Amino acid sequence: MARYSFLELAKNAFTAHRNWGRQWRAPEPKPAYDVVIIGGGGHGLATAYYLAREHGIRNVAVVEKGWLGGGNTGRNTTIVRSNYLWEESARLYQHALNLWDGLSQELNYNVMYSKRGVMMLAHTVHDVQVFKRHIHANRLAGVENEWLSAEEAKAFCPPLNISNTIRYPVVGAALQRVGGTARHDAVAWGYARAADALGVDILQNCLVTGIRRGPDGAVTGVDTSRGFIGAKKIGCVAAGNTSAVMAMAGLKLPLESNPLQALVSEPVKPAFPCVVMSNTIHAYISQSDKGELVIGAGTDQFVSYSQAGGLHITTHTIDAICELFPMFRRMRMLRNWGGIVDNTPDRSPIIGKTPVPGLFVNCGWGTGGFKATPGSGHVFAHTLATGEPHPIAAPFSLDRFRTGRLIDEAAAAAVAH
Repeated sequence: MARYSFLELAKNAFTAHRNWGRQWRAPEPKPAYDVVIIGGGGHGLATAYYLAREHGIRNVAVVEKGWLGGGNTGRNTTIVRSNYLWEESARLYQHALNLWDGLSQELNYNVMYSKRGVMMLAHTVHDVQVFKRHIHANRLAGVENEWLSAEEAKAFCPPLNISNTIRYPVVGAALQRVGGTARHDAVAWGYARAADALGVDILQNCLVTGIRRGPDGAVTGVDTSRGFIGAKKIGCVAAGNTSAVMAMAGLKLPLESNPLQALVSEPVKPAFPCVVMSNTIHAYISQSDKGELVIGAGTDQFVSYSQAGGLHITTHTIDAICELFPMFRRMRMLRNWGGIVDNTPDRSPIIGKTPVPGLFVNCGWGTGGFKATPGSGHVFAHTLATGEPHPIAAPFSLDRFRTGRLIDEAAAAAVAH
C-alpha cells in the first residue's frame, strides 16, 4: 500500500487525482480467524490495529453491519479531553490523549487532531466547587487542568458572553489547554487503512446474527449475513447495540442505550477558537475545519436504538448557545442527528472478559467514546491478546458491578443524564 506523502500528492496532481488506489481491501470472509471483532467503529478498528501492530495477531476480522464511519464514530462532536474526576478514569483518558499526539504520523493519515483547548463553564457556586475539585484531582493525577476567572475565560474565547444579564451568568471556567478536536471519520479511515496494511480483514455490510458456542460453553464463531465465521476469540465493540449482540451469547449487561443529539450550522469563516462546554444549561460548541459550528445537545431520557431524538432537546440547546454567544443568533442550522450511546449505571466503560469463555467486551462509553478511541483500542487489544486486562483497564471490569467498586463519572461526562 502506497505511503501518503507530499511527493505522492504532487505526482497524483498531474493525473487529476484519478489514480489513487483503494484505502483498504474489500475481502471475502475467511472460514475462520484467530480474533473476530464485532463493530467497525473507531474503537473496533483501533483494537484490530493494535492487535496486529503490538501483539503480532494479524489473522483478525473486523465485522461491521454497515459502512465504516456510519455509526457513532460519524455521529459525535469530535471532542478530545482527559479531565475526568476519578484517578482510574483520568489514567485511561490521559492514556488516550497521549496516543492522540502523533497519531497522524503513526497511521500516515491526517486525523486533524487540534489542541485548541476545552473550556468548561461554571455558572453557580456548585459548579465552581465541582470544577475546582476536578482541577485539584487532575493535578494530583498528572493531568493538565486549570481554573480561569470569567474575564480570563472571555479573553481565551472572545465570543463568550459574560454579562450578568443572562439567566446563568458565567462565573469562571475550567480549561484543559491540551484538549481539542479531531476529525471523526478520518480516525476511522486512518485506523482501517493501517490495520488493513497489516493483514486485518475489514468486512463491511456484514451483519452479525448470532454467536455460536461449543459444548464447553466457549465461543466458536459468529453467524453473519455473509455466512458463518469461525473464531477462537470474539471482541464485541458494538457501542449502542452491545446489549443486542451480547444477548446472542445469553448475556445481559448493565447497559441502557439512549439517543444523543448534535447539530451543525451553515459554514462561516473562522470565528470560534476553542471548545466550550456548559453542564448547567447544557450545550457545547466548537467550529469544524469546514467552518460549521458543531453543537452538542443532551441525551434523550427515553431508551431507544433510534439515530434521532426529540426536537425539544435541540431547541433547548440552541437557546443556550444563543444566550452564551449572541453573535451566532442569526446563524442557520444545517442538519442535526443522533447517535446511540450505551450508558452504564456509573457512566464508566466496561472493558474485559465476560463469563463466556473467549468472549470479550468493550462497551459502556456513553458520551465519552470518541475521545477515548486510541486508548480504548490499545488496552482492549492487550486484553484480547493476553486474556488478561491491561493494568489501565483493570478497574473497568464487569465484575465491579458485583463488588460495588464503581467509578462514578456522571458529572465528569459533561452531559446531562
